Amino acid sequence: LFKREGDDLHIEVSVPLVTAMLGGEMEMPTFKGNLVLKIPPETQNGKVFRLARQGMPHLGDSSRGDLFARVKVVLPTKLTNQERQLFEQLRVSRHG
Repeated sequence: LFKREGDDLHIEVSVPLVTAMLGGEMEMPTFKGNLVLKIPPETQNGKVFRLARQGMPHLGDSSRGDLFARVKVVLPTKLTNQERQLFEQLRVSRHG
């Protein structure tokens, strides 16, 4: 689930397309328990959020590394007719 680089951790967070476009919140795991990550509107695929002091503890003191959460936008599948029409409207409005 996590990739470790020194005291820092890296995780990939799957974000539905609608949440990436409109913004919202995603629950994600950390070593301290689940945390809510706020996704701003128009978040791009691959965007990395740094969560300070959510990584591994440093040896010999009480400080911690950081957690880096990379967004993986998940495209919808099995669209309903209504959803397909909405995407068609979006295509027309953006590309004429």
